[in-house]
Amino acid sequence: MAPGSALIPRLMDLSPGTEALRYCFALPAHPESVAGARRLAQARLGEWRMGEETRDAAVLIVSELVTNAVVHTASARVVCELHCLENRLRIAVQDQGHQPGGPQLCRSADDEHGRGLLLVDAMCSAWGSRDTGDGSGRIVWADLPHGSEHSC
Repeated sequence: MAPGSALIPRLMDLSPGTEALRYCFALPAHPESVAGARRLAQARLGEWRMGEETRDAAVLIVSELVTNAVVHTASARVVCELHCLENRLRIAVQDQGHQPGGPQLCRSADDEHGRGLLLVDAMCSAWGSRDTGDGSGRIVWADLPHGSEHSC
């Protein structure tokens, strides 16, 4: 496997002449930043001519992951990266500090936390989390497949 960015490891080597679309932005870890993350993701995916269905799903996923980073960590900022390669869009959000055990799906209907991850789980082909290499936080990622509406 070839090395990737500091936020997302590259999933595969690119053939000569193939360009991966990648966009990264950082925002303060404040509740108001969730709307900003949605706007930035929406604008960039529009520039990439991503289909409306995929764009709407991706914006919702960005919103959920950034919200979790803001609400459940002691971060001063969150970093979001969109990476489009082949027929998959990877969305990753990095925080600066995490709670033990990482993100978890809700366990019962009465559970107040984890319902956003149920949405992410239902919309994505895969998602997960890992600690950053330097121990300064956690990266939560989600892979969103997209059809022939746009080829990254």
